[in-house]
Amino acid sequence: MNRPRKILSLVLGVILTAVVVGSCDQVNNTQSTAQTDNGNQIVAVADIQSPPDSNVSGTVTLTENSPSETTEILPTVEVKAEVSGLPPNTKHGFHIHQTAKCEPDFGAAGGHFDPGPYGETNPDANHPFHMGDLPNLVADAEGNATLTHRTNRVTLSPGPLSIFDEDGSAFIVHVDEDQGTTGVQGGAGGGRLGCGIIEKQA
Repeated sequence: MNRPRKILSLVLGVILTAVVVGSCDQVNNTQSTAQTDNGNQIVAVADIQSPPDSNVSGTVTLTENSPSETTEILPTVEVKAEVSGLPPNTKHGFHIHQTAKCEPDFGAAGGHFDPGPYGETNPDANHPFHMGDLPNLVADAEGNATLTHRTNRVTLSPGPLSIFDEDGSAFIVHVDEDQGTTGVQGGAGGGRLGCGIIEKQA
């Protein structure tokens, strides 16, 4: 009469052991993945500067993690922007531009980042499909805007989409809203209100 109970107890014990061991493996794998991501993390920063007649300023931080074997095929870059001094309750085009240069004026940053061989850097052409196109900055009643956006259109690591090509890249904050249009003059935000050269952190 006791033999079936002993067998049942033995089976339950084996199942419980398997569950516990599996749980430990899952925790260890999670820790290992986190350590790997942190170890392969690439960070870059851009400080936004404005013309003499403007108080726009801010910081943009870019972070790239290696792709997970289970969730991502390409590396992704998280863009975090904090910009102040904008006109209250307004929207502003915000993009990665093709050249790491803000002088003698913000036009030195060139067009939108859109590497070839068939890239189109004209802000008003092929927009919003440039590799450097990002969502608008939206200023609150105090003129402050924050943005967190993840993209796989660019990389910080070497490769055909790297913003650290031979002439680098820069962020541009535009005067007007990006309307997401193609072939409309000024539809990508028009004039340039702020500029920041993107620099990789050691």
